[in-house]
Amino acid sequence: MKSHIGPAIRLTVVMLVIIAVIYPLVVAGIATLTPGGGKGETVTVNGKVVGYKLVGQKFTEDRYFNSRPSAVDYNAAGSAGSNKGPSNPDYLKAVQARIDTFLVHNPGVRKDDIPAELVTASGSGLDPDLSPAGAKIQIARIAKVRGISADRLNQLVDDHTEGPLLGLFGPATVNVLALNVALDQIN
Repeated sequence: MKSHIGPAIRLTVVMLVIIAVIYPLVVAGIATLTPGGGKGETVTVNGKVVGYKLVGQKFTEDRYFNSRPSAVDYNAAGSAGSNKGPSNPDYLKAVQARIDTFLVHNPGVRKDDIPAELVTASGSGLDPDLSPAGAKIQIARIAKVRGISADRLNQLVDDHTEGPLLGLFGPATVNVLALNVALDQIN
């Protein structure tokens, strides 16, 4: 038994150094090569940080493109979904309330035309993106409130649409924070 204790302790120490020291340093080193230097990619306006590109922000005013709902009220420290199934009565009530609110603020839109992402929270509660359809369905409201042509807003959404990764993986998306920052810059 004594012949096994020494190698076990050495292996434990070696693995501890690899897993608790070397690996985190390698990951941190690679992170410094990413946009934002591993601290998150910030969005700045006039030299002031207004948010992070990969963390959802709360936009509910009619003059902005609304974000995807969040089950955690956009609290990045408590990222989570609602954990309620699609047949849960509380969940269905919350979704119906979001649909009703959306229809009040977007007259002329039919319930069947509302993209699901505008009335259901994401799994993380911090989804920063919408589909192009989720952004474009809000154009009529924003055009009316801001006095900007719908064509100009359509172009703005198109300009901020990012295609699938490598043209293959995932859907096209629109970052809501970047879109709203650009919207404020034109009006």
